[in-house]
Amino acid sequence: MRTASTHQPNTERTEHEPLTPSATRPDPLRSLGEVPWQVIKDSSGSATAVPRLLNKIAWGNRDTAEAAVGELRDLICQFGFVVHQATAAVVPYLWDLALLPHVKVRPQLIRLLAAVAVARQWETTAVAYPKLLNHRENHVVWERAARQAVRARRDQVRALLTDKDPEVMAAASELAQRIGQ
Repeated sequence: MRTASTHQPNTERTEHEPLTPSATRPDPLRSLGEVPWQVIKDSSGSATAVPRLLNKIAWGNRDTAEAAVGELRDLICQFGFVVHQATAAVVPYLWDLALLPHVKVRPQLIRLLAAVAVARQWETTAVAYPKLLNHRENHVVWERAARQAVRARRDQVRALLTDKDPEVMAAASELAQRIGQ
């Protein structure tokens, strides 16, 4: 007589399994493929790791998302004040993720936006070393573009200031101060 298998399928997510949105959640990352990540630069060189990190932030559990935010911060806002070419391209995704209640690390994302909003490392350096402005890769332009990308969606800070999560509200208050909202 045959018996039914007692094998239980593994429901744990492996490190290599892609993180994807469920049918009930919006996909804030649907346009990631339209950004030329392999061409633009982050602190490590080519920004090809950015989409993977954003996916982990969007769909991962708290530990996964926290680790991904830390890695992303090192790539786009190194030391909390040095932005790179990829930063401006990442900012809209940070805004989108910060507004979604299911994202586990919204306060960290809002604080990252606040750091980008006031980053002036390259501008400050260019005052002392004007030749920096003559480089093919103009870091000052990247920095200004990143700050502008944060400010372009500053109207969304209002929604964060009235969020149910007190940590989100506190981070949003800091962001509002930094962008003059």
